[in-house]
Amino acid sequence: MARRSSTPTSSQAARSPKAAARLRERECFVYIQLPGTTDIVTCGRFVQEETVIGGAVGRFVYGRTYRLRPDAVPLDPFNLPLSDRVYTTAKLGGIFGALRDASPDRWGRLVIERALGRTDLTEVDFLLQSPEDRAGALSFGRGTTPPPPVWEYNRVVQLPELLEAARLLQEDPSGQSIPDAIRHAELLLRQGGTSMGGARAKSVVEDEEGLWVAKFPERGDRWTNAVVEGAMLSLARRCDIHTPSTRVQLVGPHAVLMVKRFDRERLGPDANGDSRYLRHRMVSALTVLDAEESPTDRRNWSYLLLADELRRWSRRPREDRQELFRRMVLNALVSNLDDHPRNHALIAPGKEWQLAPAYDITPEPRPGQQDRDLAMICGRLGRRARRANLLSAAARFDLSTEDANAVIDRMVSVVRAEWEGEVRRQGGTDADCAAIAPAFVHEGFEYDVVEQGP
Repeated sequence: MARRSSTPTSSQAARSPKAAARLRERECFVYIQLPGTTDIVTCGRFVQEETVIGGAVGRFVYGRTYRLRPDAVPLDPFNLPLSDRVYTTAKLGGIFGALRDASPDRWGRLVIERALGRTDLTEVDFLLQSPEDRAGALSFGRGTTPPPPVWEYNRVVQLPELLEAARLLQEDPSGQSIPDAIRHAELLLRQGGTSMGGARAKSVVEDEEGLWVAKFPERGDRWTNAVVEGAMLSLARRCDIHTPSTRVQLVGPHAVLMVKRFDRERLGPDANGDSRYLRHRMVSALTVLDAEESPTDRRNWSYLLLADELRRWSRRPREDRQELFRRMVLNALVSNLDDHPRNHALIAPGKEWQLAPAYDITPEPRPGQQDRDLAMICGRLGRRARRANLLSAAARFDLSTEDANAVIDRMVSVVRAEWEGEVRRQGGTDADCAAIAPAFVHEGFEYDVVEQGP
């Protein structure tokens, strides 16, 4: 749905001064760091409007100056290709997927609401209030010209303060009980902890190697999460799956998982001695699939459809489709049932896209339940995490049934033999291993009964 217009907001702004003011509050300019450079330029304007029935519609238009640049790249090559059109969407609450991917999720939104003392923020507010640690290459502002880039980040040595601030904010989201003595740490948390996606408490920190996402423990954890998630990513590497660099770092008695940012590439220091970074465009599989976020509307939540999309998105479609198959198999073998489309992504280190490294792999043990369902469709039996179901769609991943079966056989052997050793190498305890043991190569994985998919 698109129409031509000189501006996406002219007709609405003319209604009344009050309406125009409300509209301005829901407008922002979109900036992008161009591939291979540290140049940040304005690429377009976004506005989110309320509808008469209580919903929202988003509109985006590229700026003419940006479109005429020889180095201009689209935010999304298929849903937002470079053109003079005004793009319109009612999905995701009236925000385009490529923009929503740069916005914070649950944890980041909590921190922003706490910092502003408000709970009535719009999607544009979250875009504008997020610091520059957000995923991908986009940023947002009120002005037509981008502000100078910010290269300052929290340091690894500040992890104790950040961990304590995160703990207190989880315990009291209102912030009323946070002592004045650590309010500076709360600000540090906001400076580097609000824009990365996901629900878990986290912050972005820097060391001599570059930028890391520090994922903090939470009160409701049933095992040492940093140890277990770190072990799952190590297990993925043993299964020929690309992952970011990781390490488990102890902060006092607490284990923090450090995950290297794969959408940032460190350069030499600037004139002031501060680090500089290339920022790579990044979109979630939710955006690639043009899907809704609600788990009640899973029509496009599908590994099969994602494999199809890789044919046109990826610069290496065959390699990426076969890796996606291995990721799907690993999620089935370790009972990672939170493999929703936001936990998969594509990245563009240059002008072309490819499958991003795997992340957010965590087991979900379910004692007494012999079957497992993944979050996304993985075969003709729907979401059922069974060998037969995974094999039924092998051709969509550019694999023969024989080759796909060999891949599964090898991965079953690796997971069975190595999962506990990986957990212990990361610092896991007997209690950690006992808690997650039912997750691995569950009995239902080898069921071959043919049934109607959900």
